[in-house]
Amino acid sequence: MSSPELASSYAALILADDGVEVTSDKLQSLISAANVEGVEPIWTQLFAKALEGKDLKDLITNVSSGAGSAPSASAPAAGGGDAAPAKEEEKKEEKVEEESDEDMGMGLFD
Repeated sequence: MSSPELASSYAALILADDGVEVTSDKLQSLISAANVEGVEPIWTQLFAKALEGKDLKDLITNVSSGAGSAPSASAPAAGGGDAAPAKEEEKKEEKVEEESDEDMGMGLFD
């Protein structure tokens, strides 16, 4: 991250910790008070717009809750049931997980 991004991130965290609404003006004044130079107002506007109407503390504490997980395969019924359908279900789940990575449009080296 660049210095303007870090300064805006830290300023947003400070405001959220104090329970103050994150706005562009408040971010800019906090960054100015910290004597951080080279932060253009566009950075504070972007951060304020991105965090508008969101609880930053809630976003930080629930980082992993937004990711969907694949449903687990049900155990085959006892009593000598056929194992072939269970294997087919596992193959389908593996394909779904692989496709979900491709849908994001990001690769390891992009």
